[in-house]
Amino acid sequence: MNNRELALTAAKARREAVSMVYRAQSGHPGGSLSCLDVLTALYFEEMNVDPACPSDPQRDRFVMSKGHCSPAVYSTLALRGFFPVEDLALFRSIEGHISGHVEMRHVPGVDMSTGSLGQGISAAVGMALAGKIRGDAFRVYAILGDGEIEEGQVWEALAAAAKYKLDNLCAIIDVNGLQIDGKTADVMPMEPIDDKCEAFGAHVVTINGHDFDDIRSAFAEARYTKGQPTVILARTTKGKGVSYMENSAGWHGKAPNAAEYETAMQELGALIDELSKEEA
Repeated sequence: MNNRELALTAAKARREAVSMVYRAQSGHPGGSLSCLDVLTALYFEEMNVDPACPSDPQRDRFVMSKGHCSPAVYSTLALRGFFPVEDLALFRSIEGHISGHVEMRHVPGVDMSTGSLGQGISAAVGMALAGKIRGDAFRVYAILGDGEIEEGQVWEALAAAAKYKLDNLCAIIDVNGLQIDGKTADVMPMEPIDDKCEAFGAHVVTINGHDFDDIRSAFAEARYTKGQPTVILARTTKGKGVSYMENSAGWHGKAPNAAEYETAMQELGALIDELSKEEA
């Protein structure tokens, strides 16, 4: 895909993600919207996956370590063809199979159930280590939140990844600067994140998480890095794509009302129309 096609797909995923949260009147839009450009690049360009064979043993794996951002994962998987887009209407519904946190038993394409922050990256390390032991060629990708890295388990996982030289592991930290209680710098300062990750043995790349050239280049650097895991620090905007959600901690885990939803649909719809006209 070219950058315009990726941007168009990400905009459609953002529209689906907001719609899911609105219909359910529950969910986490802010951090879902911030990481959707990275997710789009992963599933539509970077990763070796096949929607027709979601359990292929040689597929690349993805773990959404910040598992509450399921609207981003589910919308991406649906647009990629793992299941019908119409199924997204079942999000957080008692009648449905698409739960509020990322869930692998009933949703095709999900490689790990997550929700307890810090545990997802540990699972990703285990997958990467298993691949190394078996001599498999697949790669493992994981997205963490910058609030999530306050969990000590994250650093234990990175230490293990460095010890076992897991160069088949690429962790992406969604650095949007906000978490449920406010600015990450106020809740529990973790900067400089790059120095910390390097101290734990990772190769670190810092990018604009909404720039597809940056994202593409970082994934290529991760593939060519040998003997150590790669951590990509993706600087992003929480709530990206919806004006009133952007850079607002209040939209970490809140559903829009009818008027707010209409505004979001107008803004995302206008972007989708603009990107579609560029294609024509």
